[in-house]
Amino acid sequence: CAIVVSPLIALIQDQVAALREAGVAAAGLHSGQEPAEQREILRKLADGTLDLLYIAPERIQTPAFLEAADHARLALFAIDEAHCVSQWGHDFRPDYRALTLLHERWPWVPRIALTATADPPTQADIIRQLKLEAARHFVMSFDRPNITYRVVGKQDPKRQLLTFIKDEHAGDAGIVYCSTRKRVDEIAAWLKDQGISALPYHAGLDSKVREAHQTRFLRDEGVVMVATIAFGMGIDKPNVRFVAHLDLPKSIEAYYQETGRAGRDGLPATAWMAYGLQDVVMQRGRLDASTAPEDHKLRERGKLDAMLAYCETAECRRTFLLRQLGEDLPKPCGNCDICHAPVETWDATEAARKAMSAIYRTGQRFGAEHLITVLRGERTDKVAEHGHDRLKVFGVGSDLGKDAWRSVLRQLLAIGFVTADPEAYG
Repeated sequence: CAIVVSPLIALIQDQVAALREAGVAAAGLHSGQEPAEQREILRKLADGTLDLLYIAPERIQTPAFLEAADHARLALFAIDEAHCVSQWGHDFRPDYRALTLLHERWPWVPRIALTATADPPTQADIIRQLKLEAARHFVMSFDRPNITYRVVGKQDPKRQLLTFIKDEHAGDAGIVYCSTRKRVDEIAAWLKDQGISALPYHAGLDSKVREAHQTRFLRDEGVVMVATIAFGMGIDKPNVRFVAHLDLPKSIEAYYQETGRAGRDGLPATAWMAYGLQDVVMQRGRLDASTAPEDHKLRERGKLDAMLAYCETAECRRTFLLRQLGEDLPKPCGNCDICHAPVETWDATEAARKAMSAIYRTGQRFGAEHLITVLRGERTDKVAEHGHDRLKVFGVGSDLGKDAWRSVLRQLLAIGFVTADPEAYG
C-alpha cells in the first residue's frame, strides 16, 4: 500500500473519489470521520486490501495508525504539498514537521516529496526538514507560457473586475481571490447582482455550503468562485480561464500557486490583479502588528518586498516572476501587460523629494489622497482648514496627474522610504 500525506480533507476526499471511480482500492483517513470508519480503514491497511491510503499529517502520529502501518505491506510514502514542511514556504503547517517519523520508523520504505511551488530556499528547507539529502532532485520549469500576467492600478476595483470579466471572460470559469471573508461575501453578492454566476468560499461558511459550492464550481461551466486562499489547493479544474486578485498576495510563491490554477488545459488564460496604495499599507500593517519572531517577520518582509517589486516592475512580468523562483527566462515573454504595452519610465527623484517634503510639512499625519491634493495645488475645504494652502509645497506638483503621484507614493512605500501608520492616521 502506498501512503499519501495530504494537508486538506477536501483534497483527500476529491482524490479518493476519483481513484475509486477509476477502480483503485483507495481510502482517506482524516479527523472528519467517525471513529468506526477510521477503524475500518486502518483494518484494511493492516490486511493489505488497500492500494492507496491518503492521510492527513496530524493522523500520522496516532497510535492506531502506527500499529496498523507496522502490520501493513508499505510500498511508498508520498508527501504531497511538501512546501508545507518549510517555514520558508508560503503555507507552513507544523504537523508536517512530524513526517521525519516516516523514515525513522520505516527506513526501508521509499519516500517522495512533491510540490508545485517552492523557490530555492524553500526547496533546500524541504530537503533539510524531511532529511532527503541523499534523494534525487527533479525540478521542472515554473513557466506557464499560456497564462497572460496583468497588473492594473486600483481605481474602482469592483467595477474594474466586472469590466475585465464581461469584456474578456464572459461565461468562463474563474477564481477571484480576496483577503477577507467579509470582502468575499460582498464581491460574490455584487457579481451575482451584475449577472455573473458567482459563489463565495471561505472557512467561515458551513462545511456543507463549502462542499456544495466547490462541487458546483468543478462540475458546472461558467462559475466564478470568489474566495479566500482557503480555496484552491488540489482543485483540478482544467478549464479555469482566469484567476483575479482584488487584494495583494502575501508572497511571489503564493501568487504563483494561486494563478497557476488557471489554464491547466494549456489554452490561453489570464492572471489579473488590481493593486493600489492601500494594499501596501495593509500588508505592511499586518506584518508590523504580527507577534511572530523577528527573524520570521524579516523573511516575510522580504517576500512582501518581492511581491511589491513585481507589481511595480517595468520589465517583463514573467521574467521577474521566474527569477524570483530561481529560473532565468532568456528573453521577454511577449505575453504579459509590460510586453504588450511597455511602461514608460522617468526619473522621479525630484517628485520623490516633493512627496516626502509634503509628508513632512503636513505633519506626517495625512493620507495619500490629501497629500496629492496639496502637491497638485487643489484648494479643498480640508486643505484650507489645515492651512496647507499656505505651505511651500502647495502646488509644487501640479505638473503631474493624480495617477502619477499615486505611483510615486506607492513606490516610496514599496521601497521603504516612507511608512504607513494604519493605527494612527491610515
